[in-house]
Amino acid sequence: MTLNLAKEIYDVTHLTGTFTLRSGQTSHEYFDKYLFESDPAILAQVAEELVGYIPEDTEVLAGLEMGGIPIATALSLKSGTPSAFVRKKAKEYGTCKLAEGADIKGKRVCVIEDVVTTGGQILLSVHDLREAGAVVEHVICVIERNPAGRQRLEEAGLTLHSLFKMEELLAAANID
Repeated sequence: MTLNLAKEIYDVTHLTGTFTLRSGQTSHEYFDKYLFESDPAILAQVAEELVGYIPEDTEVLAGLEMGGIPIATALSLKSGTPSAFVRKKAKEYGTCKLAEGADIKGKRVCVIEDVVTTGGQILLSVHDLREAGAVVEHVICVIERNPAGRQRLEEAGLTLHSLFKMEELLAAANID
């Protein structure tokens, strides 16, 4: 099932055309991760595969804005573990919360992300979660795009659990 899931994710997310990347460069290929996150059948399969990656002592799943939120929600439904939705920056009005949903203070929190490339946003969010009182040691992602991201997370004392490495998605694309 995992190989088929890798192929499905690749087939749904791999786009061809002309795209301007964040760097300003132009590419004729694009990987649109939101296409697999918004597909209920694929998202359910992702949750089915990832549920076993949740550390046993996890009290809250923390989905990072924006791609980690649907995955955390699906995992919460599958595992029964409460979830929180983590903003890149605490809102400046109302409750002024960084994390909406389940209380994270004093809880063992597992960060959920869709794709890990450099790990930069995860490190910023983990710092903020810890400042808010969460105990964070684990990160779960669907796709590990670059080994440098894993290295940075490990250097910060975090354990990364990934369902797929980008090479596995590319290899699965050739399965017929």
